[in-house]
Amino acid sequence: MPTDLESISADLSRRMDGAMDTLKRDFSGLRTGRANPALLEPVKVEAYGTMMDRSMVNATVAAIRDCGLGLNPQPDGQMIRVPLPILTEERRNELAKAAGKYAEGARIAVRGVRRDGMETIKNLEKKSEIGEDQMRDWSDAVQKLTDAMIKRIDELLVEKDKDIRQV
Repeated sequence: MPTDLESISADLSRRMDGAMDTLKRDFSGLRTGRANPALLEPVKVEAYGTMMDRSMVNATVAAIRDCGLGLNPQPDGQMIRVPLPILTEERRNELAKAAGKYAEGARIAVRGVRRDGMETIKNLEKKSEIGEDQMRDWSDAVQKLTDAMIKRIDELLVEKDKDIRQV
């Protein structure tokens, strides 16, 4: 268990950054008005553990079609074209709601990390490894880190919402 503020903060920051990375990955899978290769990241293609060849084009087309993104890929020789239809207002609202859910999940994860950090600090104080004043200072530092991460999540959500709603 870390016993100094610097190592506790580094551990908490690393874990909160993980929640932020997950949020960014989730956001990249949401379709906005622009084409983005990350849109196809959740697509899994059964490839028999070998290098892909021309015979895998049909399997890839089927995987893209069946992944639930509402895309209709079109094979073109060895290439696959994936036209992106224009988003309707209803679909934009659904995407904005999904982005909000992803952001809330990230906030919950960050708060969970904060809770772990606060418990660590309280345990150190109970064991008399730190004083009450130091516990309060460290708790304030953990709260500031949490507030900064929540602010970054909110900023990412506002940015993603703008991307989704731009026509």
